Amino acid sequence: MNAALTGKTALVTGGTSGIGEAVVHRFVDEGAHVFVTGRRQAQLDAVQAEFGDAVTAVRADASDPADVRTLFEVIAVRGTGLDAVHANAGLGEFKPLAEVTAEDIDNAFATNVRGTTLTIQGALPLLNEGAAIVVTGSTAASGTERHFGLYGGSKAAVAAMTRTWAADLAPRGIRINTIVPGPTETPGLKGLAPSDPDALLAQIASGVALGRLLRPEEIAATVLFLVSDQSSGMTGSEVLVDGGASIV
Repeated sequence: MNAALTGKTALVTGGTSGIGEAVVHRFVDEGAHVFVTGRRQAQLDAVQAEFGDAVTAVRADASDPADVRTLFEVIAVRGTGLDAVHANAGLGEFKPLAEVTAEDIDNAFATNVRGTTLTIQGALPLLNEGAAIVVTGSTAASGTERHFGLYGGSKAAVAAMTRTWAADLAPRGIRINTIVPGPTETPGLKGLAPSDPDALLAQIASGVALGRLLRPEEIAATVLFLVSDQSSGMTGSEVLVDGGASIV
């Protein structure tokens, strides 16, 4: 039995840690050649060393138009187009409204909104027939998490755009869906409270019906489903993988 992505070519942005790294692992295990992006060269080098010829690591800041152009030039040279795209690069931080600066606004929307848009836009000429895109959303887009409004607002914008893009891309037979992870144990989540990450994770886990944080591998399994033929009837959907946090 063939793996789900045998002979396919994929792109994962923000693929050097957390959910993105887990998706890279799963895509490679399922037979894909994966282009992986990140902003830190050392982490990219580690990914390249781990997977060898199964990946192509490219240093790129998703919010930088020049970096994005270079990325897709590299992908085009391989000559296989793209069958799967996971637009995952993003950032966020806890900050009360009174402390939010203009720079904070620019940074959040540059990476989460502009970066996602530029990535999908840049991929358009390379998408093969039947290609699928997955965008990483967030439960914070509901706007109910204290001190997380800026991040939530940027993710809400992405959610709205993704639904529109689904209609735009449908005539080409290209699907796009959003994965909405709940609290997931990643370096990014721990980084929200660097002084006491364990206390933060325990507090967040207490609000999850399953009584624990999600694992990146659990999110990656759903991303794989959304880019595979198993979800061929889905586009414009938001798939919640939150361990039941939304029902607590």
